[in-house]
Amino acid sequence: MSFPETRLRRLRRTDALRALVRETSLSLDDVAMPLFACPGEGVVRPVPGLRRIAQRSVDELVREGAGLYGSGVRAVLLFGIPEEKDAEGSGAWDDDGIVQRALRALRAEVPGLTLLTDVCLCEYTDHGHCGVLDGDTVANDETLELLARTAVSHVEAGADAVCPSDMMDGRVGAIRAALPDTPIVSYAAKYASAFYGPFREVAESAPSFGDRRGYQMDPANGREALRECALDLAEGADVLMVKPALPYLDVIRAVRERFDCPVWAYQVSGEYAMVRAAADAGHLEEQRAALESLVAIKRAGAGTIVTYWAKDLAAWL
Repeated sequence: MSFPETRLRRLRRTDALRALVRETSLSLDDVAMPLFACPGEGVVRPVPGLRRIAQRSVDELVREGAGLYGSGVRAVLLFGIPEEKDAEGSGAWDDDGIVQRALRALRAEVPGLTLLTDVCLCEYTDHGHCGVLDGDTVANDETLELLARTAVSHVEAGADAVCPSDMMDGRVGAIRAALPDTPIVSYAAKYASAFYGPFREVAESAPSFGDRRGYQMDPANGREALRECALDLAEGADVLMVKPALPYLDVIRAVRERFDCPVWAYQVSGEYAMVRAAADAGHLEEQRAALESLVAIKRAGAGTIVTYWAKDLAAWL
């Protein structure tokens, strides 16, 4: 039937009716909060481009983790800013490295918190690229063993799952061979995006030359993302991640429809910073815009979202 018998507004009349027929919902079980560990003690170093986000020393990171867990956030994704960097990024797999210390402290003090770790070399190399160099090119195969070594060190320090984000070919297989029982959350479709800018401030990981288009995906490509996902699953990935999120809702949807596995999305720093800046300027309401964007990512097919709004979401929900 059509109008006037059919009137879709009937179910939009009240909050209660809208809630009863709502197709997509958010909960704190759906999100993970990025955290950034840095050297020192008592350090909370705000990032200009990411208001309310900061680098934290391990003691402060534990305090933040405990607060997140107490508010209902159950998972965090750890990044590290080392004291020193070198050409190989050896701080990434150091047993006494910054992420490894943070993992041990969080595991001891907040045992219920799920600890995910970003596995990449960009924060640890003095050139800022995601692997070791051969001249001006990132050497794919030589990097794989170092990524696997990093992932093993994270698990030995207490990580529940590892999340390789480097976009080297074959890195999931190398990590799976080293860690047969550990969940791997693969950044399977990670694009060479303009939306990473603020993250590179907080992670201190901007390349000292060139860019990452030689290994991260071209934003124009969608079908290629499905090839990346298929290869990563074949190599042993348990979860597929799409990054960024909002500019790639079509990719999230395509991955969800093609593969019968958990699909995650990373709502990146630029997405967060844009809404924050617009809210600060009075152009929109932060809470409504943030919730709408998170619902859109879920509606597209992401089961879990890595988001800088995870802490705020605990208060909003």
